[in-house]
Amino acid sequence: MTETMSPPVTGMVWIPGGRFRMGSDEHYPEEAPAHPASVDGFWIDPHTVTNAEFAVFVRRTGHVTVAERPADPASYPGARPDLLAAASTVFVPPRHRVDLRDPYQWWTYVPGADWRHPQGPGSSIRKMPDHPVVHVTWEDVTAYADWAGKQVPTEAEWEFAARGGLDGAEFAWGDEFTPDGRHLANTWQGEFPIENNATDGYLRTAPVGRYPANGYGLHDMIGNVWEWTADWYGEHRPAEHACCAVTNPRGGDRDASHDRAVRGPRIPRKVMKGGSHLCSPNYCRRYRPAARMPQAVDTSTSHLGFRCIVRP
Repeated sequence: MTETMSPPVTGMVWIPGGRFRMGSDEHYPEEAPAHPASVDGFWIDPHTVTNAEFAVFVRRTGHVTVAERPADPASYPGARPDLLAAASTVFVPPRHRVDLRDPYQWWTYVPGADWRHPQGPGSSIRKMPDHPVVHVTWEDVTAYADWAGKQVPTEAEWEFAARGGLDGAEFAWGDEFTPDGRHLANTWQGEFPIENNATDGYLRTAPVGRYPANGYGLHDMIGNVWEWTADWYGEHRPAEHACCAVTNPRGGDRDASHDRAVRGPRIPRKVMKGGSHLCSPNYCRRYRPAARMPQAVDTSTSHLGFRCIVRP
């Protein structure tokens, strides 16, 4: 197709599309069932949007991220006033072993934390222009994509691209996590959440492109930061017949995507993919293309970013 001859934006990578095995039956229940799917070709950014790139967007548009604005009390009836301040969610390692079933032991709502101040007041991205931008909600992501003339990938598009042509492989580079002892992604080494040995070189985010690209020339599809996708979170919907692949599948229903276990406002959730620098063998083995988790659209964190695509 002539659309594939030159990228719509310099540096974007063409993904030819095709059929693949989506999901996994070997790990977490939300990844199952593994099923055939197919996607059409598209262009994709070779790495997540960086602090420098997001800064250009903010400078030219005046966009103020959700984390930089106080929350509207009408949207969160009954919320404590301190929880309505401009803030975001930051990973803060506890000083001792904690119950791994309670993520609030290491996630802290920090007033003043935002994309410019990833660890909260006093922190800065001044020396991190090439790190992934974080503390961005779904609203911020779509605002950037619209400004850039791009889109956010679906879960299927993202997973197909992450596999790099290795259909069914465990990781983005093959079936061995650290071949010959070499770290190929920014993840957690040690006992999460209290000890990170950083043998991969980084305690938190790494500059984009520090680790080898996958077979399609894409960096950090695994680890570093989770990435937003365009799909509402829900169970996988395989084809009615196992022999048939769903073409360009979309995710769940918006109204059904919220967490029924959480009291209060029913906040819809998107699928995030890829794992982050906080994924570890003893807690979260989600540094794989098939891995997926829900993310509330109004919530930003210190380990979640995004990349964009363009469909011909």
